[in-house]
Amino acid sequence: MRSLTRKGTATRQRILEGAAAHIREFGVAATTLDDVLARTATSKSQLFHYFPGGREELLLAVARLEADRVLEDQRPQLDALTSWPAWQAWRDKVVDRYRRQGRLCPLNSVTSHLGSRTPGAQAVVTELMRRWQAEIAAGVRHMQDAGEIDPGLDPDRAAAALLAGIQGGVLIQMSTGETTHLEAALDMGITHLRAGRLSSAG
Repeated sequence: MRSLTRKGTATRQRILEGAAAHIREFGVAATTLDDVLARTATSKSQLFHYFPGGREELLLAVARLEADRVLEDQRPQLDALTSWPAWQAWRDKVVDRYRRQGRLCPLNSVTSHLGSRTPGAQAVVTELMRRWQAEIAAGVRHMQDAGEIDPGLDPDRAAAALLAGIQGGVLIQMSTGETTHLEAALDMGITHLRAGRLSSAG
């Protein structure tokens, strides 16, 4: 993306956040460029200046914004998985985030709408999962260094399994509106991490 002035950056961000907010309220299928223009008090020429690819480029930018929010909504707990109470606090933060989000996942709705015709959409999700797994794995490594998790455990695989459980729980929540499976996945995943150290110590 070309460099923007401070004012230009603010204008682009206003359009982007307005589009994201509208999609969160009404869904991607019901969000038109006219809706975004009205919500953000932006002219069509301004919108196409910052998003020359039109609706598809704007939706891809919204997908990136929502992907960043997934991790930001877990901070600062995700950055400090340094004790079992900290892991529990992160678990509670994740559950609360998805409970507040409800059955509509903005990131999923946008990337599903864009589909395979927009390779960038798949890249957004892939990068999110890579970053998320790496941060969980960093927490596992810290706990291994502290002697709280079996040093023989593969941190990346452990993080991948925990992340897979979270994603499965979120998918079920999107269908049922309940966070029961998400909570179970997190609780069992963390319990498994703790039990590994206990069994190896015995």
